Amino acid sequence: MAKTDTPRDDILAALAEVFRAHGYEGATLALISEATGLGKGSLYNFFPGGKEQMADEVLAAIDRWFVDRIYTPLRTAPDPVQGIADMYAATNDYFRSGQRVCLVGVVALGASRDLFGEKVKDYFAGWVDALAAALRRYGDNRAEARRKAEHAVLEIQGALVLARAFNDAKVFSRALRESEQRLLAQ
Repeated sequence: MAKTDTPRDDILAALAEVFRAHGYEGATLALISEATGLGKGSLYNFFPGGKEQMADEVLAAIDRWFVDRIYTPLRTAPDPVQGIADMYAATNDYFRSGQRVCLVGVVALGASRDLFGEKVKDYFAGWVDALAAALRRYGDNRAEARRKAEHAVLEIQGALVLARAFNDAKVFSRALRESEQRLLAQ
């Protein structure tokens, strides 16, 4: 079996794009092999648990990115307003101004939801909890911070869908700007 020089992170990034484009159910081994440049044997060498392990590791990588770039900064930024602004900027970058599908959202809406339900729940709960923590530091009470955080994440996810439907990145960028303004209005 030929060895690859492709680092695991590159393989996971390629897998993520296949799952984004085709969903878990539609991501065939042929599509995965084409995207990663790995044959079936190499794929099973990297991922003995098959496609389920591949998706599980991709979701774990996404979670790590969000913990590092969104959740932790929201919880620890000395200035909660700056932490929230940074969240919106990082979100815009991550989703490529609305041109990149939320893979966790794809999984949440697909038949594979039952396989990865806890990961999906943890992703959204982590985001809402971290944003609510920043809003509490900003001065909102616990209930109001939670409600506003849920609404903001809802707006971001909805803006992704609308931007993709219209094929217009401006929809996403505008929605993020307006969501941030509403969120910080006292």
